[in-house]
Amino acid sequence: MQLVGYQPSGRGDSLLLADDGTLEAHPLEAGNRLSYSLANRHCAGSIAGDEHIGCDRGGTPYCEYHTSTWVCARCTGTCLKDEMDCHEPHAVYIAAFAPETFKVGVTKRRRLETRLREQGADRAAHVHTVSDGRIARELEAEIATRFVDRVRTNRKVATLAATVDDDAWDACLESFDVIDRFVFDYGLDLEAQPVRETIASGTVRGVKGRLLVLERTGTTYAVDMRDLVGYELEEGTSSRPLQSSLGSFG
Repeated sequence: MQLVGYQPSGRGDSLLLADDGTLEAHPLEAGNRLSYSLANRHCAGSIAGDEHIGCDRGGTPYCEYHTSTWVCARCTGTCLKDEMDCHEPHAVYIAAFAPETFKVGVTKRRRLETRLREQGADRAAHVHTVSDGRIARELEAEIATRFVDRVRTNRKVATLAATVDDDAWDACLESFDVIDRFVFDYGLDLEAQPVRETIASGTVRGVKGRLLVLERTGTTYAVDMRDLVGYELEEGTSSRPLQSSLGSFG
């Protein structure tokens, strides 16, 4: 059995497992147990509907034949496709990541809340609605001179137990006519910063964006689910020594 994908917050909170072409979603609801050890890792292949097409090449999480680039993510208002196809309302938003990292982004208007949850945003403000993706990307590029347009996973992991600075967030939004505001709670209730690890065993605390939070032997771990993609799984908890939090010795 191979772990071939994941569904982040807003899209189901699950790991995608494949066995001889059959695809199964393993739910990541709080309290669920994972009991897998990680074996060999290789390309995760591709998914077509409910079917998985395997690949034995060594590239991880995907080899050169199964790596795709979403050109819209690099667009700044000049379409990189042969023909512009984002002719529907788009939202420009500011997302807050605790304690005071503020990111500008765009998405299709109908996907706004889902997109924010996929990223693991703590708060967000919808600041513009425009008629197509080109205009949205132009606005994003302009606002990105004041705010970041990407938040690295390491930063998100390092602040999982933090809260948003209210004063900084209010100041960030002063120059915008805010259309709507969002506050997200992922139910993690963390008292201390989790230890970053790549494991697939433990009790699920919750999912924030693509970060899976697991509790095991008194320590809470943060797992980037992308780091799991491509691993062959074996039943049973790994015996590999893991770093423990100081609280686990109390």
